[in-house]
Amino acid sequence: MYKVVVASDSFKGSLSSSEVARSVEYGLNLVCPDCEYRRISVADGGEGTVEALKDTLGGKIVKCTVHDPLMREITASYAILGDGHTAVLEMASASGLPLLAPEERNPLKTTTFGTGELILNALEKGCTHFLIGIGGSATNDGGMGAFEALGYRFLDADGLALSGCGESLSKVESIDVSSVNPLLNNAVFTVACDVDTPFCGPDGAAFVFAPQKGASDSEVMLLDRGLAHFADVVRNDLGCTIADVPGSGAAGGLGGGFLAFCNSELKPGIDMVLDAIDFDHIIDGADAVITGEGRIDSQTFKGKTPFGVMSRAGAKGIPVYAIGGCVSLEGVEGIAPYPGLWNMGAYSGRGFRCIVPSVRGKYDLEYVMRSDIAGRNVAAAAASLGDIIFKG
Repeated sequence: MYKVVVASDSFKGSLSSSEVARSVEYGLNLVCPDCEYRRISVADGGEGTVEALKDTLGGKIVKCTVHDPLMREITASYAILGDGHTAVLEMASASGLPLLAPEERNPLKTTTFGTGELILNALEKGCTHFLIGIGGSATNDGGMGAFEALGYRFLDADGLALSGCGESLSKVESIDVSSVNPLLNNAVFTVACDVDTPFCGPDGAAFVFAPQKGASDSEVMLLDRGLAHFADVVRNDLGCTIADVPGSGAAGGLGGGFLAFCNSELKPGIDMVLDAIDFDHIIDGADAVITGEGRIDSQTFKGKTPFGVMSRAGAKGIPVYAIGGCVSLEGVEGIAPYPGLWNMGAYSGRGFRCIVPSVRGKYDLEYVMRSDIAGRNVAAAAASLGDIIFKG
C-alpha cells in the first residue's frame, strides 16, 4: 500500500494548511482510494505558524489583552500545544505592521512591549518552551519593549527607566536585571528567523527594514546609531555580543534581543516547524510527499515551506511533488517544463519531481481565491499528480 504524506503551507487568503491537505487527499483519492494518507499542517514561521502547529500537535488557542505597537490595548492570541508546556507565538499578532494605519507607522515610537506580554502570559500558564515567529514587525526597538514587559529595566544616564522603543535605544546607559521575571530562567526559546541581517550597520535592521516601517532617511540613521549603541551596552552589561550576529537584526533587532536577554536559538522558520512536529520521523516509509503554497516562484527556494519539506524528504530519497495556487518559474535556474503536464504549466527540477499550478491561464483572482473554488482547484491539481505518482 502506498503511503503519501501531505504537508503544505496555507494558500494565504484562500485555504489554511489543513484545508489544502484535505483537498489534496480528496484529489488523490480519485486516483488511488486505497492509499494510506497522512495529512499534517506546516508553515515556515510566518503567518499561519500558530494554527499549523496547533492543528498538527493539538492544543488550544489562548487570547489575552496586550498592547499594540503604539501601546493601545488589543486582543492577541497564541497557542499552547498539546504537551501543555510549549507555546507558539507570532509576534505580529501583538507588534505587527498591519496593526497600524499607514500614517501611524514610525519605528522611533513603536514597541514590541505587547510581544513580551504574550510571552509573560504563557509563562504564567506554565509554558517553558517557546516557538516564536518574528516576521512582519512594526518595530525597530532591538527587543527593548518585549523584555521591558518581562522585567528588564533599561536606564538612562540619570538612572531613570526608559520605555522600550526605537528612539530610546541611544539613551540606554545600563541594564538592570534585578526585576527580571524568574520564570524566564527555566524557559527555552526557538525563534524563527529567515534573514541573515545583523543587528546594526549598513546591512543591519535599520537600513534594511526601517524604511518599510515608516522611517525617513534621517530616522534610519538615528535608529542605526541607536542599535549600535544599544549593542555596546548589551555587551558591556550582559557579556553578549549581538551586533554582527546573522539574524540578530530580524524584526527590528528583536532577534538580537532574544539572543541577549533569554535562552534562545535563531533557526530558519521551516526548520523550527518541521523539528517541532518531528517531520523526519513522520515521513519514514513514505512513498511520496506532496507540499505546496499559494505562490511557487523563485522565492520558494529561499527557505519557504515547499523547499524545506522537499529538502527533508529528498534527503531520505522520497519523491516530492508540489502544488501552487499559481506557479511562476520561467527562467529559474535548474527548473524545466514537465513534459507530461506542460499543457497545465507544470515544472520539475531543483529536487521536485513535479510542480503543478492549481489555476492557470486567465482567471479572476477574487473568484479563484474563494475557499470553495480554491479547494476544488487544488483537488484537481492533486488528481493530476496522482496520475504521475500512482500510474507512472
